[in-house]
Amino acid sequence: MSLASTLVPVLSPAGPAAQAIAEVSWVLITGATLLFVGTMALLAWALFRKRRGGEVRSLWWLAGGGLVLPLVVLTALFFYSLHRAPPWKAVPPADALVVSVTGRMWWWEIRYRDPVSGATIATANELRMPVGRPVYLGLSSAEVIHSLWIPELGGKMDMVPGRVNHLLLQASRAGVYRGQCAEFCGEAHARMALHAVAMEAGEFDAWLAGQARPAVVSSSSAVSLQAGRAVFEGQKCAVCHMVRGVAEGSKLGPDLTHVGSRLFIASGTLKNGPLEMKQWLARVHEVKPGARMPSFARLSQGEMDALVQWLGALK
Repeated sequence: MSLASTLVPVLSPAGPAAQAIAEVSWVLITGATLLFVGTMALLAWALFRKRRGGEVRSLWWLAGGGLVLPLVVLTALFFYSLHRAPPWKAVPPADALVVSVTGRMWWWEIRYRDPVSGATIATANELRMPVGRPVYLGLSSAEVIHSLWIPELGGKMDMVPGRVNHLLLQASRAGVYRGQCAEFCGEAHARMALHAVAMEAGEFDAWLAGQARPAVVSSSSAVSLQAGRAVFEGQKCAVCHMVRGVAEGSKLGPDLTHVGSRLFIASGTLKNGPLEMKQWLARVHEVKPGARMPSFARLSQGEMDALVQWLGALK
């Protein structure tokens, strides 16, 4: 992420936790600016006095500026930051949505619980959440240390193999908020993005109910899409990818059951559309160096078009 693309979200909070962090940041920025201006003014005054033949009692300035001022400022900042720090909760709030997020090389596995059946709902690289409701994330890693950071919604939290850390987020308004792995984790670290999609409560409930269902392809187009499914099965894509109702069991790669409804592919690297999907499948390692999926440039044009059409229909 560029400096500009990082600063804008940090200074445009869209949730209570991010608002607290932004407020503390502005206090620090303003205080640092005042201290810098004051120090430069004192330096100019000391130089002026020296040129006029006056004396500056350095002992008093060293005691005041080097001991008293830092003690007062740092003590005040310590208690202020304790007061404004986002709360860390060992257990989720009673009304929170609990979501499991696992960092993988180099994508995000996200799991919800179906409120009707209690079954686990798996998706990838896209965190959907209802507006105004706390979301309690259980964060873990499958291989190496990752770190989840969604600047507009809150602070970052490391994801350590063998441990489960927690992060409490909440969105105040609907929107799409870009997150990023904030801990260097390997070759594709910079292309390991996650998008949080905040939705109104009713819209979120409908989305979650749809995610609980297996892959469904419209019957009106099922015949034309059979060729794409045949390519998927013939290329052994099910060795890594699950498509519930089509290919069950594998957890090596992202769950593709409803991949056509996602906003982005390749862990946030490309927007989700037919042209981008074709680019991703044919040039995997150009789009995302270090990705563990092989490229499928060997497919004929007809096979590629059929596969892209079938994947786009999984909604």
